[in-house]
Amino acid sequence: MPLYKTVKNSGTFQIYLWKIEESESWLARDIVLTPHCQDRLEGMKSELHRRGFLSIRHLLAQAGYTDADLFYDEAGKPHLKDGTHISITHSFEFTGIILSKKQEVGIDIEKQRDKILRIAHRFTPVKEYRTLANDQALIRKLTMVWGAKESIYKIMGIHGLSFLNHIRVSEFDMDQGQTRAGVLIKGISGKFEVYFMEFEGFTLAYALSV
Repeated sequence: MPLYKTVKNSGTFQIYLWKIEESESWLARDIVLTPHCQDRLEGMKSELHRRGFLSIRHLLAQAGYTDADLFYDEAGKPHLKDGTHISITHSFEFTGIILSKKQEVGIDIEKQRDKILRIAHRFTPVKEYRTLANDQALIRKLTMVWGAKESIYKIMGIHGLSFLNHIRVSEFDMDQGQTRAGVLIKGISGKFEVYFMEFEGFTLAYALSV
């Protein structure tokens, strides 16, 4: 199944999602990689990671770009040569990109797993969510919070940025599918709008700088 879903907002941003169901050989067809990215691909031991890497190049093509248009800075943050802001995510069988010519953007896809209950204290004050009805609701909420913070982390690109200490996500109703968040670190601040989507046991979060 090629393109899984697109989300577009009045020319402000575009999201492209891929569900990886194709073979590696199929995904490699018609994709031209730079020598650097070819080396990266060949160095990946996991077939799923290689398929994810290639599927992202198909998403770039959907948006009108090639692998040669993409580059990374010293912090590992992706950029497009024409100045369009881009963020990339990969989780199990899903990959996604978000692009915007107007503002900084970040994206994250996470599988909803009970593992997040064990690590939640590392990225958020868990007590804030203990009023939720059951563990499944808590897993959903914590996955959204993690995705929000990961998306913002990708935007900021600052070494030492702590999910727990520097990124604050405002309380939100899961059914509303959106919230606000802020960052404060070493005198650097940022404000963001964050949106959520859920599908097939996964959570998509994307952040827009405001």
